[in-house]
Amino acid sequence: MPKNKTHKGTKKRFRLTATGKAKHRQSGTSHLQARMSPKRRRNLRGTTTVATCMETMVQRALGKHSA
Repeated sequence: MPKNKTHKGTKKRFRLTATGKAKHRQSGTSHLQARMSPKRRRNLRGTTTVATCMETMVQRALGKHSA
């Protein structure tokens, strides 16, 4: 059987926690923030976890490389 390859786009965007959840940066944080309210900008800070229905797909795409 051939080896499974890590999906490189997923590797750049997600990282697994110790419990197996996938962390990611929130969308809408790179530019065009002048039109956003300060509250919305503040709430977009930091990272969030992926929805539970998407976790297994992200884990499969990452393979063994979560860092």
